[in-house]
Amino acid sequence: MKQQTYFITGIGTDVGKTIVSAILTEALEADYWKPVQAGDLDHSDTHKVQALISNSKSVFHPNSYALKTPMSPHAAAEIDGLTIDLKTIKTPETKNHLVIEGAGGLLVPLNDSQTVLDIIKPAYKVVVVSRHYLGSINHTLLTVNLLKEKGFDVSIVFNGKEHPTTESIIKKMTKVPVIGRIDEEPYFDKNVVKEYAEAFKENL
Repeated sequence: MKQQTYFITGIGTDVGKTIVSAILTEALEADYWKPVQAGDLDHSDTHKVQALISNSKSVFHPNSYALKTPMSPHAAAEIDGLTIDLKTIKTPETKNHLVIEGAGGLLVPLNDSQTVLDIIKPAYKVVVVSRHYLGSINHTLLTVNLLKEKGFDVSIVFNGKEHPTTESIIKKMTKVPVIGRIDEEPYFDKNVVKEYAEAFKENL
């Protein structure tokens, strides 16, 4: 399998991007990178993924921006007296697969004119994490359709309690591959992540 870069985005916040990032990082024994971390710096997404993987090959690359406040990156940067500059967000050099975790959804602002979407390069495979809630079909279709319009290779991971009618209409209307689904687990630890990594591996 040639070296791939996967960009993990969500249909909103708190839909499970970090868990999906951990599962893909473990499945591919990939490197991991979160370009922009906003808030929770002592227990960041990078720390969370590190704690959930078992392989020793993955390398964790430092954030380009580690902002102190848990807000949209543009606002968190302003509090820190910074403006996010995309030239500072450089993809780490690695010969390994790379999993990149975005912040929130695609159109989360990074500064006055650019969003998370502007970090995603044409060669990246984009994985959309979809979790069922009232409105999630609309958010999933908007996200997937925007990515398809931009020409990206898109796939979906469903996360949370299964909702067959929601998942079925999303599959029909987007026509993009589904890597897998993650159940509403009581907890996630290395063993649970490893099990999902094994199950997802063949679809990556």
